[in-house]
Amino acid sequence: MKYKYISHTADAKLQAFGKTLEEAFSNSALAMFNIMTDTSKLKPRIKHKISIKSENQEALLYDFLEKLVFFIDTEGFLLAKVNKLKIKDNKLEAEVSGEKFTNQDVHSYIKAVTYNDMFIRKEKEKYIVQVVLDI
Repeated sequence: MKYKYISHTADAKLQAFGKTLEEAFSNSALAMFNIMTDTSKLKPRIKHKISIKSENQEALLYDFLEKLVFFIDTEGFLLAKVNKLKIKDNKLEAEVSGEKFTNQDVHSYIKAVTYNDMFIRKEKEKYIVQVVLDI
């Protein structure tokens, strides 16, 4: 399982999983966009490179997802795939691809990422990240 959604009163709450921290971050991005639309139907036509340095892992996750929300707001970008993602010393380098919103079926819109109930944990052999999104 790459991710799951958790019941939340007003917003969208998700947990994403990965064998590595990078995989968990990638899956959280896909889960975020899957709230909006069926990401399996999107084509990787447009690429974006992302470079972020943050004070800790939670801030790095927040900044990464907020950068993707910025692409939604400014370009109508919908994420299809995280091509590459590397994290080292609270610095993230990523390449993502997707397409511009045209006539896709959009269920809801992401307004913002929040720190509410956010966590990053390593349990046994997997990472779990939890995020609440303002929709």
